[in-house]
Amino acid sequence: MEHTNSELKQYIAPGKTVHLIGIGGVSMRSLGPVLMGMGVKVTGSDRDASKSTKELEEQGIKIIIGHHEENVIGADCVIRTSAVHDDNPEIISAHRLGIPVFERAQAWGVIMQGYKDAICVSGTHGKTTVTSMVTHIMMEAQRDPTVMIGGYLPLIQSCHRVGKGDTIILEACEYCDSFLSFYPSLSVILNIEEDHLDYFKDLADIQKSFRKFAQLATDRVLVNGDDPHSLQAVEGLTYTTFGFGENNDIHPANLCPDWQHLDVICGGKFYCHLDLQVMGRHNALNALAAAGAAWMLGVPGEVTSKGLLSFIGAHRRMQFKGKYNGADLYDDFAHHPDELRALIEVVKTLPYKRFVLVFQPYTYTRTVSFFDDFVKELEKADHLVLAEICAARETDTLGISSRHLQEKIPGSVYRETLPEVTEYLCSIAQEGDIILSSGCGDIYKAIDAMLE
Repeated sequence: MEHTNSELKQYIAPGKTVHLIGIGGVSMRSLGPVLMGMGVKVTGSDRDASKSTKELEEQGIKIIIGHHEENVIGADCVIRTSAVHDDNPEIISAHRLGIPVFERAQAWGVIMQGYKDAICVSGTHGKTTVTSMVTHIMMEAQRDPTVMIGGYLPLIQSCHRVGKGDTIILEACEYCDSFLSFYPSLSVILNIEEDHLDYFKDLADIQKSFRKFAQLATDRVLVNGDDPHSLQAVEGLTYTTFGFGENNDIHPANLCPDWQHLDVICGGKFYCHLDLQVMGRHNALNALAAAGAAWMLGVPGEVTSKGLLSFIGAHRRMQFKGKYNGADLYDDFAHHPDELRALIEVVKTLPYKRFVLVFQPYTYTRTVSFFDDFVKELEKADHLVLAEICAARETDTLGISSRHLQEKIPGSVYRETLPEVTEYLCSIAQEGDIILSSGCGDIYKAIDAMLE
């Protein structure tokens, strides 16, 4: 039986006990402290102990490692991440005991109804960066926001923040239509591409989901006017556009060739000047989206300028990790061909002698769906090292491996395990190299192991 957001409201209240399954996950670990701040007693469980579960324990949340039927006893309701399915022992137990089970996105939807401004940032790419940028601006504006981001943000020293203001900022993911449980006052659509094809049928199906998301906005919608897929999705709706084209409501002027210095024009008038600390065309576009959202919410231009000047990037977004044998080591979250293209464009502008790309594909379905596109982008590296596919929520029913990519890209190297990847990288690293790990699985551990 599916339970509705209105049913969940009665459980997100002082004195109630909520159990979170998969509490160490990116979207769940921030939910616990937010609920605690609302007076809710929180318990949680996860398959493995981690830095996240330890931090949550330190904040006073009871954490149980391992999924056991008795974990849910005493809970008024259970909230789960999308990675937890009906065959989980805790879900089975909750159903047997009559404890209602809700989805993580439903909880965030209920929470955001208590805020005047609910900014939800969606898109195939760039969500974490733009959500982080908007957070920088709103912190500079002293809005004291509550925040949920899909990655660590140095400014708030976490992926979440519990504020006391009337603004909430959330990263809104389309996977499994989860963002359709949200109640945004401002919906931001950065771009729409084929992705998550283990859930969506095709691009048209994805666009239908984003259209519904746009229609949820109680105030306004901000859309990438340079992206035809996004414009098709919101056709016939009322929206504001951002982009590089001067036909957009929000666009740049005096844009420098390095993409890091620009004026922002909003509604035909100068709004602010930006000096960015992050690189690349894609980050200039991300900054336009963040500035546009701030303008729509009445933030003064000079505040937006200061907020974005202090932004040095989100965790795992072209993040410098250190040096090994004279080589500079970086890590990035890019796991889609379009993200790889933008990332590689940035790296190619940097003054390195050799570009070593270390890539770990994410999920079997994505690897099969975008196989030719991955080959096209990955072969741009001077030297490519492939780790085995990160299975994540899937099992391999397609017979696909990173070996198949290696066979299509001359000179590339395949290493099955992360220790093997680390050993190989240590053997080739030299002065003048940039070694960049990429993927949203655990490929970063190969770089971390080099430094250790």
